[in-house]
Amino acid sequence: MSRIAATFARLKDEGRKALIPFVTAGDPEPALAVPIMHALVAGGADIIELGVPFSDPMADGPVIQRSSERALRHGVSLKDVIAFVADFRKTDRATPVVLFGYANPIEAMGVERFADAAGSADADGALVVDYPPEEAHRLVESLDARGLDTVFLLSPTTEDARLERMAALGRGYLYYVSLMGVTGAGHVDPDQVAARIRHIRGFTRLPIGVGFGIRDGETARRMAEFSDAVIIGSRLVQEIENSPRDRVTTAVTAFLSGVRAAMDASLVTKGAIA
Repeated sequence: MSRIAATFARLKDEGRKALIPFVTAGDPEPALAVPIMHALVAGGADIIELGVPFSDPMADGPVIQRSSERALRHGVSLKDVIAFVADFRKTDRATPVVLFGYANPIEAMGVERFADAAGSADADGALVVDYPPEEAHRLVESLDARGLDTVFLLSPTTEDARLERMAALGRGYLYYVSLMGVTGAGHVDPDQVAARIRHIRGFTRLPIGVGFGIRDGETARRMAEFSDAVIIGSRLVQEIENSPRDRVTTAVTAFLSGVRAAMDASLVTKGAIA
């Protein structure tokens, strides 16, 4: 069982839902990359999505675009991001880390070399925004061979035939994009998302996480009622952007702790957790 699968199994036994934060590796500076990862865990993160900085993102809104620009100004590369994971693993062997990014850096490194490096660093998987399922078989096979999960994005407009392919190729969990647009855009309609999640469950037994547009504890709590995980990125990256360098880790932990508390509050009321 992968570390991601074990995490979801444990949370299910506890009657809890996964909190999955996204941050861009190397933002605001490389020296803070690993401390921020530990700060996320201290704030209640169950899985970390670690963004690989990229100059031409297609799914990221302005907040995450700026975070990539800051990291790229420091020269942070895919190789550096993988090194951050290896450093994180020196003291945290439990928290799954998913490398989140775009195909170009992986293609430049080479799929096999990427899978080798990610596996050697003890990462847990990869989510590559612009690898459609029709072109992802080599990546999936390479990651499978090293015990890493391939996570796919689903959108509100994903057709059933494509959803079926993604469900067959996906590992770890599926990431449902809750709205049409880029990260941080618009407001989420929980009823529409809930209906879509119910539909997706007809195609897969994988856990389903919901991301895009989740900006506070209350929205996270509502999404946790019908999903297996809540994914929060832009609002968290804003905390990093707006905090003094010497207070970034404190701000990250404080913000995420509030989201975690909101997600767990209804479960306490229902008696699911002590």
